[in-house]
Amino acid sequence: MSSTKRKKRISKGNFGYFASEKKHRLAVTAILFAVPLSVFFAAWIILKTRMTIWTVGCVVGCLPACRSMVNLIMILMRHPMDRNLYEEIHSHAGSLVMAYEMYMTFYEKSAYIDAFAICGNEVVGYSSDPDIDTDFMAKEAQKIVRKNGYKVNIKIVRDLRPYLERLDSMNEHRESLEEGIRFTPDEKYPDLSRNELIRHTLLAICL
Repeated sequence: MSSTKRKKRISKGNFGYFASEKKHRLAVTAILFAVPLSVFFAAWIILKTRMTIWTVGCVVGCLPACRSMVNLIMILMRHPMDRNLYEEIHSHAGSLVMAYEMYMTFYEKSAYIDAFAICGNEVVGYSSDPDIDTDFMAKEAQKIVRKNGYKVNIKIVRDLRPYLERLDSMNEHRESLEEGIRFTPDEKYPDLSRNELIRHTLLAICL
């Protein structure tokens, strides 16, 4: 396989998402600005004036580019997850459904979450964000996930060692944590398990 093959875009919830998304949004924003600006300057050169219907069209055409610029700025402000931290957490993840590199946003507060582990009704997150209000973020995330029909208990911690120990414990007792939980597959996502659907719901409230 050629080494020059374009790298696949990394989806939300996977390690490397922010770095990949920054490149993607930068390219999209550049293209969205380039198209109307190219038309504007071409019309100006050909018609010798800016006072044309083409100028109006180009101004309107820049609106999607401006919206894309806002999204780009938001993602540029987010820092990627440290690779060593990812590898340490991943080494304890085992067979758990995991999500990485998330910036969770609510009206009142936002915070960076390095990882979430999901097993049955237990959802445990780790954050290296020094400003995070763990109780608030966990409570608000839990409300949303429960409104979507999953009776989970969400906890977010800032101490790595207890988090890794919790992952080990969840792996060890995975069967008992999932035992007795009724699950009807979602018609929109028939291939996703219950744990994966909970992950999907969490990612929906992240940047």
